[in-house]
Amino acid sequence: MTPSPFNPTVPAGAYDELLARVLPQARDQKLWEPSDGPMPSLFVSHGAPPTLDDPQWLDDLYEWGRSMPKPRAIVVVSAHWENAPIAISGSAAGTPLYYDFGGFHSRYYTLKYDTPDATDLAHRLAGTLGAGTPIHHYVDRGLDHGAFIPLMAMYPAADVPVVQLSMPGLDPEALLKLGQRLRSLRNEGILVIGSGFMTHSFAIMRDPSLAPYTAAFDEWAIATITRGDVDALSDYRRKAPAADIAHPTADHFVPLMLTLGAADNPQSATSVIDRMFFGNSIRSLQFA
Repeated sequence: MTPSPFNPTVPAGAYDELLARVLPQARDQKLWEPSDGPMPSLFVSHGAPPTLDDPQWLDDLYEWGRSMPKPRAIVVVSAHWENAPIAISGSAAGTPLYYDFGGFHSRYYTLKYDTPDATDLAHRLAGTLGAGTPIHHYVDRGLDHGAFIPLMAMYPAADVPVVQLSMPGLDPEALLKLGQRLRSLRNEGILVIGSGFMTHSFAIMRDPSLAPYTAAFDEWAIATITRGDVDALSDYRRKAPAADIAHPTADHFVPLMLTLGAADNPQSATSVIDRMFFGNSIRSLQFA
């Protein structure tokens, strides 16, 4: 019997197996060049420690990373960091990760993802947002799990500079506009990621009979994205079916709006990952 990701035989054992299998080729991945054109913008359903115990999820994330040139840097906005004014995570090499989860095996709190110094990226990001935007630099706050969990699988060699940017609030329009301000970074080989969850319902994990509701929200979301109806996505609380069940709070949905803002064409979505995980959609999207 295959162990459940919520009760693995070896905590993060699937991740250990991924590293053993792919690390040499991950280090040799082709680096982005201007001739490759702009990097895409991504919406990633990030999971939590159980992602590291799900071989299929890890393989999907790794192959996704391999399908693109290796970015020169990554800017990620996670559902798990809301701070106004906008803040930037620690950019120095070796800044400790921020283990913002509880109730898991002790091993998950010792995992490392030691990315390179990202000081130049932090300066570039501050310049992109403009002199009129106050930005706080949290030098001791490393990447939270909405950032480091998916990136550990996508870029397991930990050889890409990463900066996390806080959400200044949960207003969908504000996140859309923030993404628009980041769009130009993609022309420099910088990958822009909004990290959330297509549906984020703990209720369904307690009551599987709610599955049709999260499925209905997921179907509405991808149909609305495909037709480019950004206004409806911004108004998802009123427009989407079962929004109160699929997203009791906004934090895991609104990173999608940042991704849409950073995209050249919001209708260019490709569902790179499309499946349910214990009743929730882990749909993850790539935009040109």
